Amino acid sequence: MAEHEGPSPVRAVPFEIHVPDAELDDLAARLRATRWAPEAGNEDWKYGATGEFLRELVDAWLAFDWRAQEKKINELPHFRADFDGTPIHFVHQRGKGPAPLPLILSHGWPWTFWDWSEVVGPLTDPAAYGGDPADAFDVVVPSMPGFAFSSPLTEKPVTVRWIAELWDQLMTDVLGYPRYGAVGGDWGEVVTTELDRVARDHLAGLYLSTAPTTLIGGMQTLKPEEYAPDEAGWFDHTQQMMRTILSHGHVHILDPQTLAWALNDSPVGLAAWLMERRRAWSDCNGDLSSTYSTEFLLTTISLYWFTHSFGSSVRIYADATAAFADGTEHVETPVGVGVFPADVFLVPRERVAAAANLQHWSVQPKGGHFAPAEQPQAVVEELRTFFRPLRHRSE
Repeated sequence: MAEHEGPSPVRAVPFEIHVPDAELDDLAARLRATRWAPEAGNEDWKYGATGEFLRELVDAWLAFDWRAQEKKINELPHFRADFDGTPIHFVHQRGKGPAPLPLILSHGWPWTFWDWSEVVGPLTDPAAYGGDPADAFDVVVPSMPGFAFSSPLTEKPVTVRWIAELWDQLMTDVLGYPRYGAVGGDWGEVVTTELDRVARDHLAGLYLSTAPTTLIGGMQTLKPEEYAPDEAGWFDHTQQMMRTILSHGHVHILDPQTLAWALNDSPVGLAAWLMERRRAWSDCNGDLSSTYSTEFLLTTISLYWFTHSFGSSVRIYADATAAFADGTEHVETPVGVGVFPADVFLVPRERVAAAANLQHWSVQPKGGHFAPAEQPQAVVEELRTFFRPLRHRSE
């Protein structure tokens, strides 16, 4: 892998993931020494993650071959770049086709860059997966500031505007792409939408894999009568799911560092916090194993654990929540939205169409908040379809 040379003084250098042996030994010791909490009447997850689930997860984690998984992760080309003291890790896989379109994929919380791992191959090398090489993309998957290998953070506030400006600098100045597409889910959706404000002239299109809450100024503005007949049940679903975000949302906004002291010290505590949300927001009917492999779940938790990045990953909640109340500016860049039925929020199409240049809207039969990891093939097809007419700037 060569160093990226661009006009920016920022340079992206090859990066290999390697967790020190001491970290692996420390994790194993902590898992074996877990002090299990008393539990009663929680067999159905009524009060949160169950002891049965966590004990099975710990047994699997102790048997997990991190070195083998690390090798698999390193099969993708990784880089890091330093932006004025902020390290940004990213995957950069070039496409195989006549004119690959650059595409930046942004994740959220409690995601990692690995949530996009299953779509990188089909997007960059369509022919190898039975597709058309004309649909190829150059794919860039950054870790959000404060997440995994984009850490540690400096004292700079983690705002949505700042991240969007970093992403545009990464794509244009560092990687040399004058025009690119952007895709995002969860906080990645917020950042992707913000790119329209900071880099509109550079954008081919924006695709959102979770509800575009910033486009409508926040979910609290929605009313049941705004939903069309074919969106029946969406408002009630959203109201029911709202409770699943209250507990983590409030503490992440108000006391993120307090929580970090606990979860940075306890791998079981960290696993419980991350997996409870993963279970609640996935289309898995309460059974994570029906949607994700144990390897994937352990990789996700391990990426947070080994990088000591839980605390910095949730700092965005405290620093950037104003973005949800500032979604009044019309988005001019072409926008595509994929609606996955088990997502946390389901937004009426007409509200999105009024707030953005909506050119693509699809309602998928399956999937939840983590669409790239839950339904990677559906996401691949969505991105190919949405960006196909946008690949070449109209004259």
